[in-house]
Amino acid sequence: MITGKTTIIAHIGYPTKSFKAPMIYNPWFEAKGIDAVVIPLGVKGEDYAEVLRPLFRATNLHGALITMPNKVTTIELVDELTVTAKIAGAANAILKRPDGSLLADMFDGAGFARGVERKGRKVAGASALVVGSGGVGSAIAASLAAAGVATLGLYDARPGSAEALGARLAQHYPALKIATGSANPEGYEIVVNATPLGMNEGDPLPIEIAAVAPSAFVGEVVMKEEYTPLLRAAKAKGCQVQVGTDMLYEMIPAYLEFFGFGSSDPDELRRLSKLEY
Repeated sequence: MITGKTTIIAHIGYPTKSFKAPMIYNPWFEAKGIDAVVIPLGVKGEDYAEVLRPLFRATNLHGALITMPNKVTTIELVDELTVTAKIAGAANAILKRPDGSLLADMFDGAGFARGVERKGRKVAGASALVVGSGGVGSAIAASLAAAGVATLGLYDARPGSAEALGARLAQHYPALKIATGSANPEGYEIVVNATPLGMNEGDPLPIEIAAVAPSAFVGEVVMKEEYTPLLRAAKAKGCQVQVGTDMLYEMIPAYLEFFGFGSSDPDELRRLSKLEY
């Protein structure tokens, strides 16, 4: 039940049809007796800068979850960034503090890396390829670097994005071996699709699946369906995989703490969630 006392967390992005967060957060809020709700708001990239600050004038808006295509733009629209958001060059969470100022953080990367490790895959010392250097790809690359990968390949359809990400990472992780400019997954132990490819029917695969080793771990950020064409192809080769919603479940406990709602764990969130595809 939503009342005049309900605390609102906006889920901002476009298109909203692929949003899964409300089906995870809201059952958890209900089970915990927390008077809060996550509400999807469809805001296109071209409108986002004009909409965001006025939106936060709403007195019962406590924060926001930010998703495609607005994560990168967010860093220019808030008052303060965490270190993680600065490295990633993007943010996916905004907290309105008591004085009305906006603090932004980025949890995508931590969610992805924690999910890989929870599945028993060692990140430290591994080689990883991240395809896509936008907000989510940058965050995943930063978290994989923090977790100790030895080699990190970066690719984006816009070469400058991958090169800029590589330069930011090199500043903070000088011992990390970084390669840019190729989406060839051959030889990589962890392969990540951090692009929107897979959201729409008929999208090409983001990598050449024939070059992926059966021993590789393949992760996905697209959540339109549980097993995207990429993950189905990877499973058929014998690869261990991580679905897009796994990253979401792993990052939500950090989100809850950020917003001041306490914490949870992925297993509890899965048990309570009411996901639909």
